[in-house]
Amino acid sequence: MKKSILLFGTFALLSTAMYAQKTTTTTTTAQKATTTTTAPTKAAVTTTTSATPQAAPTSDQNPDAHMKFTVEEHNFNTIPEGPAVSFDFDFKNIGKEPIVLTTVQASCGCTTPNWSKEPILPKASSKITATYNTQGRPGPFTKTITVNSNVGTKILKITGTVEKAPDGSVPANDNSMMKH
Repeated sequence: MKKSILLFGTFALLSTAMYAQKTTTTTTTAQKATTTTTAPTKAAVTTTTSATPQAAPTSDQNPDAHMKFTVEEHNFNTIPEGPAVSFDFDFKNIGKEPIVLTTVQASCGCTTPNWSKEPILPKASSKITATYNTQGRPGPFTKTITVNSNVGTKILKITGTVEKAPDGSVPANDNSMMKH
């Protein structure tokens, strides 16, 4: 009698575990958690559940359907060595959801981006300021700014030519040689 009750309990536990596994077979490539339960009869039952992936930009998202930039590339033309130069990339949210700029990253340390950390509501405008440090960088340059957001990734570009400062001159950003 005890064996039949124990056998019936084990069968019921296995049936429940199989039913639970069937109802959670929404398999994704996200992380899977595995739980092992030991029944009183020392029979192990394993069930697998799937984690829900978090919303993140995907490669099939089109930021152009949400963000309308006035220009995506700016040429500073010829600029003197020394002072930093900046340009504002203005854009408007033409989508139906707020845009959150998660990261804005320049291709090198000589370019510094600045942007709004607040969500940009539909129909609202904002800007990304790119500042290029010309000090010690004579010659042509091309730099990119990668804009990652909840609506996708956008690449902005700045170009120009830094004209070498005449020998012996004090660049505009160097205050160490100024007389006090």
